[in-house]
Amino acid sequence: MTEKAGGTFVALFSGINVGGNRIVKMAELRAFFEDLGFSDASTYVQSGNVVFYAAKGDAASLQRDLEAAFERRWGFASRIMVCDGARLERLVAENPYPEVAAAHTKLHAYVLEREPTSGEIARLAERCTGPERFEVRGEVLYLHAPDGLGRSKFAGALPRTLNVPGTARNWRTVLALLEMVRKASSAAPAP
Repeated sequence: MTEKAGGTFVALFSGINVGGNRIVKMAELRAFFEDLGFSDASTYVQSGNVVFYAAKGDAASLQRDLEAAFERRWGFASRIMVCDGARLERLVAENPYPEVAAAHTKLHAYVLEREPTSGEIARLAERCTGPERFEVRGEVLYLHAPDGLGRSKFAGALPRTLNVPGTARNWRTVLALLEMVRKASSAAPAP
């Protein structure tokens, strides 16, 4: 079986640089990607967002390889969701809450490892009793938290209730990463 040609990807790390724990400096993270043979690695904010070019591989194989290499390098695990440019484009285009997209800190996208089952979504809907609202589209959960994520009891219960691994980004970060992927893709060598 031939491995799929690479391209520009974004890696979304979970659980690093949160509350002064599991500190990973972004310069070290960029160097880590380059040491693994990826090129044009660039980061966005301190929460672990890396746009990079891979000459070969797909999102799933890159995710497995990155998670294993990260744990060997730093000594702790981080869930890493890897998206190609097309998946990130779809994530933005399928936003069910365009009317609140300008409120960057009140709209979040959870990139999930897999699509939740109808039972998992129903269980989550039972917990959504505050001002929040959410919608699942494929492997993405969109959350509108009008009072902000930090004040949302529902957002705090979401990972345990849904029980599908993933990581969240606010809408400002999603849009910034999409712009970075677009720029990197236009500058990347042709496959």
